[in-house]
Amino acid sequence: MDNESTATPADADATSKFLHRVVDVGLDFKHQPDIFRTRLQPERVRDLLVFELPRESRPLDAVLESFERTILPLCKNEASPRFLGFGDTGDDPASLAGGLLALFTQQNLINQSFDSPSATFVEIAVLRWLRDLLGYGNPPVADIRTVWDVGGVITHGGTTSNATAMMLAREHKAPETMHGGVRNPEQFGVIVPRGIGHYSIKSALNWVGVGDQAIEVDTHGFRYDLAALERALRRHHGQIMAVIAYAGDSRTQTVEHLRQVHDVVRAADPRIWLHVDACWGLVAAFSDQLRHQLDGITEFDSVTVDPHKVMAVPYSLSALLVRQPSSLRAVSSYSDLIMQEDYAFGQVTPFIGTKGWLSLKLWMMMLTHGRDGLAALAEQRVSKARRFAALLDEHPQLLRLHDPDLAAVAFVYLPTGIRPEPPVSEHQIERINAVNQRIHERTLAEGTWFLHQFSLPDDHAFLRAGATLYPLRFMANNPRTTEAHMAEVLDYVAKLGGDLEGDIQ
Repeated sequence: MDNESTATPADADATSKFLHRVVDVGLDFKHQPDIFRTRLQPERVRDLLVFELPRESRPLDAVLESFERTILPLCKNEASPRFLGFGDTGDDPASLAGGLLALFTQQNLINQSFDSPSATFVEIAVLRWLRDLLGYGNPPVADIRTVWDVGGVITHGGTTSNATAMMLAREHKAPETMHGGVRNPEQFGVIVPRGIGHYSIKSALNWVGVGDQAIEVDTHGFRYDLAALERALRRHHGQIMAVIAYAGDSRTQTVEHLRQVHDVVRAADPRIWLHVDACWGLVAAFSDQLRHQLDGITEFDSVTVDPHKVMAVPYSLSALLVRQPSSLRAVSSYSDLIMQEDYAFGQVTPFIGTKGWLSLKLWMMMLTHGRDGLAALAEQRVSKARRFAALLDEHPQLLRLHDPDLAAVAFVYLPTGIRPEPPVSEHQIERINAVNQRIHERTLAEGTWFLHQFSLPDDHAFLRAGATLYPLRFMANNPRTTEAHMAEVLDYVAKLGGDLEGDIQ
């Protein structure tokens, strides 16, 4: 007999105790105050963890102890109250429970009848909840007879969701391209905002076979310059398959004036596919106080949302939602091996075969919070970002680069003698960037705090119009971060900047 058939109650009890210990290890990690317990150079981590597979087997307890001793101390903890610069904490108890239960139940949503009898309909419910929050209509439950009636798909991340949207735009522009291949790639241009667009759109254009067809249009205040958008649409008339708008761009989380963009594009060419990247902006849909920022979103053909960015859901979970549910047929897959049935999500999720039950953690989170709880979550985060902005403005050598729409605040340290009176010189811009990059490097090396850094156009001309800056960014997604933490990190940045600026001429 094999080992499985000879398992005893004692074996089951040992497994249960072991898994309880695993959960305790994970919770202890989440609750630790530090971002890192240990910091090592990449090469030292490589040499520690990359080795040949041992020949001998090892007990489970020994493997877990090895993980706790060597790997876990080197992991970053986004739930630390001092992790302030990126994404979400992934520590909602209900979503963690959903993630664990999805692992245990081992459902595969490529198929419904035998592989995910109930999970498929949980996923449908979650997609309907997301559509409803954004304002997309849903058919009556009794009218949902196939996956083509749902109007969305769950994916592993915003990049996959955006890539699927670009496939839809391509098929809308030139039907059956998926089967016949791309011809005349120049007809598949995609307009994106200059300097703030997410890399996934340009990557997706390459992946779906149309090449480097992104057309960048100038922005003002991290939103499209509508006159420049009109000019680009006229200049490339007939060669545009999609226009991308950001409901919360990936740098400042500024929300585009969606209705204005819609009106400009539709007036120029009603056939163009309109797509919103709302990976950050989804949070505004939770609250009556914030939802006005998304005015016009339901007029767009597709929307990407990332619950793992804004709902404390562990990685990974994204969704692509479409205005017309039947439009997903244009990128469908079919196999009589496993997805020859009406409710098989494998037909409607490009790039993915085996499809884990990602949506269970979101189902549990949304049910636990309800509409009122989701609204409170959104409002608390936006309020925290605005409070951080107010604290920042009290520091004479820190300059805020935008008014926060959502949960992000980007700012720079100004070296002594540089005043925020535009236009500052190019040499001063270089000095500002050098100091802020050194601040970020030192912060990473010390590991006490985490703030994100990236390139950002000076779109409000606070320092020099057209300049590229390298700011630091605070994110208000962490529920463990208090006002005391916010004040402390600002003092830390200001002191670090003062210590470092003397080294930079």
